[in-house]
Amino acid sequence: MPSRILIIEDDISIAELQRDYLEIHDIQAEIVTDGFEGLNRALNEPFDLIVVDLMLPSMNGFEICRRIREKKNIPLVIVSAKKEDIDKIRGLGLGADDYITKPFSPSEFVARVQAHSKRYKQLTGTGQQQEYLERNNIIVDKAARKVFVLGQEVIFTTKEFDLLVFFMEHPNRVWTKEQLFRQLWYMDDLDGDVFTVVVHVGRIRDKLKKGKLSELPIETIWGSGYRFNS
Repeated sequence: MPSRILIIEDDISIAELQRDYLEIHDIQAEIVTDGFEGLNRALNEPFDLIVVDLMLPSMNGFEICRRIREKKNIPLVIVSAKKEDIDKIRGLGLGADDYITKPFSPSEFVARVQAHSKRYKQLTGTGQQQEYLERNNIIVDKAARKVFVLGQEVIFTTKEFDLLVFFMEHPNRVWTKEQLFRQLWYMDDLDGDVFTVVVHVGRIRDKLKKGKLSELPIETIWGSGYRFNS
C-alpha cells in the first residue's frame, strides 16, 4: 500500500514540486496551505508522514509540530527557508524527525521522506516487517525485547514483556485472568495461580505510569478481566 503524505506549505509552487516528486515515486501526497487546517487534518486523518513549513498562515510550523507530537508519533519533516541552527534545534526539540532547508534537492527530499515513512510503517506494523508494535505511545521492539514509553526505554521482565505484547496484539477485547494464565503460562491446571496474572498486570501498569504515560491502556473490567484499549 503506498504511503500517504500530508504537505503543509503555503508556497503552492514548492508544495506542488514536493507532491510531484513524491508521486513519481508512488507516494500519495496531499497539500494544505493553511497551518490550522493542516494541524486539524494531521490529527484526524491517517497519514504516514507530515511535511511542514515553518512560516504559515494562522499557525506556524513550530506550533504544529508541538501539537502533533502531543498526540501522535507520526514522522514530522520540516522543510523551511530558516537556516539558523537555533531554528533547527527548536524544530527537532519539538519532535520533528528531520529538518530540510530550502532550496532543497528534490531527490534528497524524496529519499528522506521514504526513509522516515518506511521506518514508521515498520514500527507500527503496517509494512512488511512486523517486529514492532505501537499503541498508545508505547512502542515494543519484539526482536530486541525492548519497550519504549513516550520515547524512553522502560525495563520489563520476560513475563511482563510477553503479557504486554499479548495485550497489544489483541486490543479492545476482554480477557479473563484464567484465559491470560493459560495463554501466557501455558498451564490448564490453575490451582489458584491466576493471582500471578493480577501481580504482573499491576507491575506493567506501575512501569507504564513511571514512564509518564498519562492514561493507562490496561483497564480492569470488574467481574470479567482485563482489556487493553487502543
